[in-house]
Amino acid sequence: MVKTWRRRLQALALVAVLAVLATACGAPAQPSGEGGGGSGGGEAGLPADTLVWGRGGDSVSLDPANVTDGESMKVTHQIFDTLVEFKEGKTEVEPWLATDWEVSDDGKVWTFHLRQGVTFHDGTPFNAEAVVFNFERWMKTDNPYRHEGENFEYFAYMFGGFDEESVIEKVEAVDQYTVRFTLREPLAPFLQNLAMPSFAIASPEAIKKYGADFGRNPVGTGPYKFVEWVPDQQIVLEAYDQWWGEPKPKMKRIVYKAIKDNSARLAELMAGTIDVMEDPNPADLPTIDTGQFDILYRDANNVGYLALNNDKEPFNDVRVRQAIAHAINKEELVKAFWGDLGQVAKNPMPPAMWGYNDDIQDYEYDPERAKQLLAEAGYPDGFQTELWTMPVPRPYMPQPEQIAEAIQQQLAAVGIQAEIVRHEWDVYLEKTGNGEHPMALLGWIGDNGDPDNFLYVLLDKDNARTPGAGNISFYRSEEVHQLLVRAQRTPDQGQREQLYRQAQEIIHRDVPMIPLAHARSPIIVRKGVEGLVPSPLGSEKLHKVSVTR
Repeated sequence: MVKTWRRRLQALALVAVLAVLATACGAPAQPSGEGGGGSGGGEAGLPADTLVWGRGGDSVSLDPANVTDGESMKVTHQIFDTLVEFKEGKTEVEPWLATDWEVSDDGKVWTFHLRQGVTFHDGTPFNAEAVVFNFERWMKTDNPYRHEGENFEYFAYMFGGFDEESVIEKVEAVDQYTVRFTLREPLAPFLQNLAMPSFAIASPEAIKKYGADFGRNPVGTGPYKFVEWVPDQQIVLEAYDQWWGEPKPKMKRIVYKAIKDNSARLAELMAGTIDVMEDPNPADLPTIDTGQFDILYRDANNVGYLALNNDKEPFNDVRVRQAIAHAINKEELVKAFWGDLGQVAKNPMPPAMWGYNDDIQDYEYDPERAKQLLAEAGYPDGFQTELWTMPVPRPYMPQPEQIAEAIQQQLAAVGIQAEIVRHEWDVYLEKTGNGEHPMALLGWIGDNGDPDNFLYVLLDKDNARTPGAGNISFYRSEEVHQLLVRAQRTPDQGQREQLYRQAQEIIHRDVPMIPLAHARSPIIVRKGVEGLVPSPLGSEKLHKVSVTR
């Protein structure tokens, strides 16, 4: 059954080759993907001071605290700054809006000293009061600047919840440039969490001015400021001349262009209408002319998975979940859709991360065992259900609709008839976060280099709450919860590692989700693009990037 999809991949590769030939012969490339936003006039037609970045989908919002998707964060990463930042291409933390900090012996009080002379894009000052304003907006459900639809999921994911449930008890301005965080309990990845783009500091005055529309009118302190957003087409940013950092932005403008179809996006790159593209079809990579383009890679710090909604029958029966694990041929899926970029996943965190339990043995592909388990669960003839699929490609899920169709065939072979359901990206994230799906494809790119960011976010009972659940499997194991919370409160990494290994054993037994693949993420850039250092965390600040045409 997967041979069909190999043939389709070969056909997509042929599309890319034809695009190259058409360009070489002087014919204009015609983008065929949805949301392409026009083809432009070739490389000579691109402004010398503009970087054009092609991606597979639009952003959901440009309020960094109110989104969970990478397409939004790669843009907000340019507009906003965080208190601390990840070093270029790494997961270690360095000073950013905070120049230095101290932590109390018990790990509960963190004091940050802030950079002076920084202004937001609207000219208002960055100071300790601005930091307090942002954190109180995120953590307090009765905050007057928190509007309907602003769920601040990432705050709940990383800090345990809101109000009294949050590990952050209070945030105080000690003086104009000193801010103090008091925690209810120690939180080992606290500093790593603060470096995530979700916790960037926004202009309080802009939040007050725009209210619920702040996500369409973002104002930060970052190297680029917001100019324009044409939905499903492009977002335009412009260099902020007063940015505090060094070096100053090398490009006058950055344009993020949404081109949904992977092959159409590659055709635009080859035609010269974009400078950079993400998420090509793996089968198209051999067609790339390395004399004209460079291929860079983000590390496989991610997981693509099939979530099984444990709140819905029959997925509340572990035997059904185990049957599905035996019914899916991961090896064939990865070979067909991820190619050399992917590796089969057996755990919900990547193998390169500390705390990974490699002793776990994955469920074998065994359709007969799957049928046996279904019969034991009371479904000898299988059952009917839905399989929801993502509408945009991501590194962990490069061709989601085709992957869904292949899984649909594999499930049908054991009697599970799954109708494929599609939604627009923002709707998909909202509905899965509300638990409306029976099964859904999704994935996660690590945000901070800590196992907590995978296991706690994706599988702890704290994050199985709606709206905006990160744990869209709605798995609620008290045993796993206790291990993960102990790991958060333990400063010693060796002890934490053992706790995470134990948690993975229980998760594997309970099968709340089916981990499918981890994947390196290619970024294809035209010759002349310099200064781009891929981050394992899924997005990069682009102020050092330049283009020579």
